[in-house]
Amino acid sequence: DIDLLVQLYFDYIILDESQNIKNPASKAYKAVRQLKAKHKLILSGTPVENTVNDLWTQMSFINPGLLGNQTFFLNDFVNPIEKKKDEEKSRKLQALIKPFVLRRTKNQVAGELPEKTEQLFYCRMSEEQAEYYENVKSEYRNALLEALEDGTLARTQIQVLQGLTKLRQIANHPLLIDEGFEGESGKFENVIHTLQNVLAEGHKVLVFSQFVKQLDIYRRYLDKEGISYSYLDGATKNRGEVVEEFQRNDQIKLFLISLKPGGVGLNLTEADYVFMLDAWWNPAVEQQAVDRTHRIGQKKKVFIYKFITKDSIEEKILALQSRK
Repeated sequence: DIDLLVQLYFDYIILDESQNIKNPASKAYKAVRQLKAKHKLILSGTPVENTVNDLWTQMSFINPGLLGNQTFFLNDFVNPIEKKKDEEKSRKLQALIKPFVLRRTKNQVAGELPEKTEQLFYCRMSEEQAEYYENVKSEYRNALLEALEDGTLARTQIQVLQGLTKLRQIANHPLLIDEGFEGESGKFENVIHTLQNVLAEGHKVLVFSQFVKQLDIYRRYLDKEGISYSYLDGATKNRGEVVEEFQRNDQIKLFLISLKPGGVGLNLTEADYVFMLDAWWNPAVEQQAVDRTHRIGQKKKVFIYKFITKDSIEEKILALQSRK
């Protein structure tokens, strides 16, 4: 609708979840930059999701020129702060944006909110799973070593990403990449056992994964066991109805949710347990998911269970999260 909207002059333009324009090359960012208004306001729980550069697009929407052009911002702030841990540059950036930022933490606006407890569950791979994991790891490592030797490393970046994604999937369940796999998954067994215990006590549980195929594995199990559940991924059209049913139907104790589409815009305060099935390198996205239930309206203490496969890439992702 940008061709129509660009002809109008608004009193107010308000962007909710403004981190959605963090990519300056995106059509969404280029479109909103064309809009004209007397006042502009942006709202976000995670204004910096991936990199300090996320700030540039959002601030350039409400205050064009405040942070210079993008090349200047990258050279003068992003690289010194992220690569050199330059505290002085960090303070300078905070001073620049502070007059235009009204920040309220959850503790300030919802002091009565019950506490939340986070717990890591380490899962051992089954023998078949561990063997499968090592074979794929060796395959990609050997390909990388060959690329180092023959000077083609720069052209193998996509291959590296494919390898990392495959290892993450196998750490969850080899069925994600091999439908013919007949062995067990240590994490799957662990999650199901924990889930049975929590459901037996009458709790409502949100189960997040970024792999829709992984959610499908759990759906097959739940269907076989006759366990009722709600489900939401990027293809779900009637989000409001699905959420409403989970909130008011006491017979549905379980909600399977795809991490990215289900991480924002949902109010699921009836749940008091959150299962994170796979570690995501960006802690802000995980936090958004947890905030679906740990928000105003929640009366119960919230428990977050993160399932991590031992001796796998997931432990490396945890270390990366702590650095971010």
